Amino acid sequence: MSKDHITILLVDDDIEDQALLTEAIHKIAPAVCIKLFNNGSEVLQYLSDKEEDTPYLIILDYNMPGINGLQVLERMREFHRLVSVPKIVWSTSNSHHFKTQCLNAGALKYIVKPQNLHDLNQIAADIIDALTA
Repeated sequence: MSKDHITILLVDDDIEDQALLTEAIHKIAPAVCIKLFNNGSEVLQYLSDKEEDTPYLIILDYNMPGINGLQVLERMREFHRLVSVPKIVWSTSNSHHFKTQCLNAGALKYIVKPQNLHDLNQIAADIIDALTA
């Protein structure tokens, strides 16, 4: 699949983190469509309303008010069309417990948010490489 037909859902309550990751992905693949959501409830409502929309990747922040990333993963199990969609959880926490919970709930990866732009760019490159492999 070409990069211009890829849609990523990015769910994070930190607007700056949304902007940084979006910019890093668009540097590599400008045509990738990134749909932004500020919390778990928003993305779950969107997925309920847009049954014809199946993204290529879902990126979830772990720590969000209301419904956290783990809870979103668990609720996504109800959407049969999302079973094969890769899900990545990213968080400021490097908690082994959080990571294990997320991987057990269906996350492909658990990534600790980087502290510098070089590492963020590498994460973006890994995401795009995985999607287009």
